[in-house]
Amino acid sequence: MLRFIIRRLMQLVLVIFVLSLLLFLWLRALPGGIVSAMLGERATPESRARLTHELGLDEPIWVQYWTFLKRAVTGDFGVSNGVQPGKPAMDLLLDRFPATIELSLVALVIAIGLALPLGYLAAKRHGSLLDNLSVIGSLVGVAVPVFFLAFLLRYVFAQELHWLPVSGRQEVDATRVTGFFILDGLLTREWDAAWDALKHLLLPGLALASIPFAMIFRITRASVLEVLDEDYVRTAESKGLTQRVVRGRHVMRNALLPVITAIGLQMGGLLAGAVLTESVFNIAGIGDALRQAFSLRDYPVLQVLILAAAGTYVVVNLIVDILYAVVDPRVRTR
Repeated sequence: MLRFIIRRLMQLVLVIFVLSLLLFLWLRALPGGIVSAMLGERATPESRARLTHELGLDEPIWVQYWTFLKRAVTGDFGVSNGVQPGKPAMDLLLDRFPATIELSLVALVIAIGLALPLGYLAAKRHGSLLDNLSVIGSLVGVAVPVFFLAFLLRYVFAQELHWLPVSGRQEVDATRVTGFFILDGLLTREWDAAWDALKHLLLPGLALASIPFAMIFRITRASVLEVLDEDYVRTAESKGLTQRVVRGRHVMRNALLPVITAIGLQMGGLLAGAVLTESVFNIAGIGDALRQAFSLRDYPVLQVLILAAAGTYVVVNLIVDILYAVVDPRVRTR
């Protein structure tokens, strides 16, 4: 098992290296360039030449990349020139990242908590009304755009019914420890702050969970249907084992592999969908910062945000591989 994890970690480092190279080349190929974005309308030939030399952009491309790597390892991605002018890009990431991760985790918990049991029940009652309604619901979840569902949920439950907050992350004063507002409330035992933060995340979490729920549900249903037809399941039932034992030890354990893959892949979709969801609910996360950085051509912020999002996706896939090896030991030998 340890050898398997080490091998995957080496692959992770290689993937991060390739991603950083692609990001470095892509940002320098964008129209306008870093110098024009930083100087704006104040640019003169003299100021452009001076800033180009200060940033090392007159060096060979491989020298620029090596400098970029050395600075990135120390967390130095430059200073924001658009989103929050004068603020280090790494500090901006540390301020915004917890909001997006917290929102994504809430959405993932909602999606998994609904999709797994519903997928199992739909498979067990194949062809029933529950099965047909749940399949239709999953199709709607895929078809409805996230931003439209977010606006709809906010209008109905926040503006009309006043059940949940309209926007933001928290309204009550609370002690900040980690940047994750729910976790901060639990750590400091400020239960009202934790509950308030959770209420603010319910609507955006539901909107963001729609597509992951649909995908995880459909894969769970299909996987359970396939496993229910296996001989070892019928053998276990004929031996008189309880439904709980058959469901946990024989059905769900063998049906989990494709489901784990789906959950891991959906994490990347959550980070992408957070861009729209955070804008609708006015959540200051990396999605909102990424939108601003693109429109303002804030290259230092773009670098750190894109690399952080890609790194998160790669780490999630590493966790998925490890869970694969835990659920199915045969994977470790491949």
